[in-house]
Formats: sequence, C-alpha cells, structure tokens
Amino acid sequence: MRMPNEIDWERVRVLLDQLYEATENLEDLFPGRKFTLDGHLVGSVGEVVASYMFGLNLNPASTKGHDAVSSSGRPVEIKLTQGKSVAIRHRPEHLLVLCRPKGSKISVVFNGPGAIAWEAAGSMQKNGQRSIGIKKLAELDALLDDAARLPLLRQVPF
Repeated sequence: MRMPNEIDWERVRVLLDQLYEATENLEDLFPGRKFTLDGHLVGSVGEVVASYMFGLNLNPASTKGHDAVSSSGRPVEIKLTQGKSVAIRHRPEHLLVLCRPKGSKISVVFNGPGAIAWEAAGSMQKNGQRSIGIKKLAELDALLDDAARLPLLRQVPF
C-alpha cells in the first residue's frame, strides 16, 4: 500500500493529541489505573507515518514478520512508542523505531539493521517478545553509518 500524496498532517496531529487528552482524562477519573495508547492503534499510526517519511510500501495489516517493504525491497519492521521501550517478536531485517512522547514531535530513534537491536534486546519474555529501551536504541543508532539506514525522504510536520 502506498501513502496518498496529500495528507493533512495537522489533522493527524490534532487527532493524536485528542487521544492523548482522552487517556489523561480517563486516568484522572480512575486514579491508579493506566489508559495507555498501545497495540494496533499506535502500531498503525507508526506504520503510516514511517511510510510517509521513508517512502515505504505497507504490507496488509497484521502481516506476520514485517510491516513494510522499502523501495529497494528490504523488509522493514516499524515500531512507534510514547514510552521508554519497544518490544520485538523476531529478528527483523530492518528496524525503524519512532517515538512521540505526549506533546512532542515524532522522532526517529533507530533506523538500521534489525539484528543489531535484536542482539541488544533483553531475554525472551513469556509472551514471546524481547524488550529494548529507547535510550539503548538511540545509542546503537548513533553507531550506524548512513549506508545502514533507510533514506529519510520527508519529515512529519508534528
């Protein structure tokens, strides 16, 4: 799936901010209970944003293995978080990790060979996932040369 040429990214930003506001309001109503944005919602946002930024062709939703394919044919796993870590289920060919803390812009935390992140991730959890911190991913990303990265085509304006 290719991204449409015209996307109202300001509207996307407003909708995401409304989701963040809704979770904060729910947490105010129910102290001690967390209402985090995760799962398919955040995953899908990350996929469409990464597709726009890097010119990726998205695989059908819920495709096992990788979320997209680069213009050079490289399979790409995409993660978006508002937290301090991401979880990976397999060793991806290429890994893109984006982060958008509440009230901040989306940034690229890691853009490189998935094997590097896989080897640095924690041990396998009972749910079949391995967790790796955003800080660790940023450190690994800083060691990569440009040839290991997907070329950034466009910034997201939020």
